[in-house]
Amino acid sequence: MFRKLFVIILITSMFLSACSFTISLPNMQKAGPTVIDQINVPLPGSTSQPVDLSLKFGAGILKLNSGASSLVSGTATYNVSDFKPTVTINGSSISIVQGNWKLTGIPDVTNIKNEWDLALGSVPIALTIAGGAYQAEYELGGLNLASVSISDGAADSKLNFASPNLTEMSLLSYSTGASQVSLTGLGNANFTNLEFNSGAGNYTLDFSGQFQRNASVHIGTGVSNLTLVIPSGVPAQVTVDGALSNVNYGTGWDKHGNVYTQAGTGPQLTIVAEIGAGNLTLTR
Repeated sequence: MFRKLFVIILITSMFLSACSFTISLPNMQKAGPTVIDQINVPLPGSTSQPVDLSLKFGAGILKLNSGASSLVSGTATYNVSDFKPTVTINGSSISIVQGNWKLTGIPDVTNIKNEWDLALGSVPIALTIAGGAYQAEYELGGLNLASVSISDGAADSKLNFASPNLTEMSLLSYSTGASQVSLTGLGNANFTNLEFNSGAGNYTLDFSGQFQRNASVHIGTGVSNLTLVIPSGVPAQVTVDGALSNVNYGTGWDKHGNVYTQAGTGPQLTIVAEIGAGNLTLTR
C-alpha cells in the first residue's frame, strides 16, 4: 500500500513540475503595536440587586482582583487590533467582551500579546466568565459575590479566596476542558452549592477558610488527578462514584464502602465526586 501511494505522489509531482504549477500561500499576519486600553465601569445607581457582570475572554492572560472604587477598573493590553474589548452597559447588566481576530493570512502567534488586568468593586455582583485557552489568576476574596460561574477550555487557572466573601453565594460553578485548575480558600467563598465539571487534567479543590454555612459540592471529572484539601476539624463526607477511580486518604478519615467521613464541628461539607478512570487524593 505504501509503495502504491509513493508512486502516485511521484507521478503527481512530475506532472506538476512539467506544468510549472505554483501554489501561492497567504501572507503571514503579524501583530501590530502594543495598545493599552483603560477600562472603567462606574458603580450602578442602585445596589439593591446584584449586578450581572459578564466577562468573555479568548486566548491570553486574564487577571481579576478586588479593590476597585468603581464596579470594574483596570487595563486591557494587546497588539492585535481585533482584540480590542467592548464594554456594554444595559441597566444592571454589564458585559466586557474581547473582539475576535479576523484572520486574513497565517497568524504569527509567537509575539501575540493579550492581557486583561481588572479589579472589581465591593457591590453585590453575579459574575459570569467565559474563557478560552488561557491563563487565569482570580483573587476574589473580600468581594460581594452572589454567584460565580466560570467556563473555559484548555486552561491554566488559579482561583483563590484569601478572605471571606461578603455575602452568601448561592452557586459557585466551574466548568473546564482538559486543564490544570486549582481552587483555593473555598471555605471563604461562603457558597451553598459548588459545581465542578472537567475533562482530563490535574485539579485541586482546597476548602481552607472559614465556613459560615453547610455546603454541598458535586464534582464530575474524567481521566484526571483530583486532590481535595479539607482541613482537619471540618466535618466532611465524601462519596466517590467511579469503579475505576483510585482513592488515597490519610489519617483522620473513616471509610465505609465508597463513603469517606471526617469528624469535626461546625458547618457540614458534603461532597459527591463522580470520577472516570482517575486518582482522588483526600488530604488536609
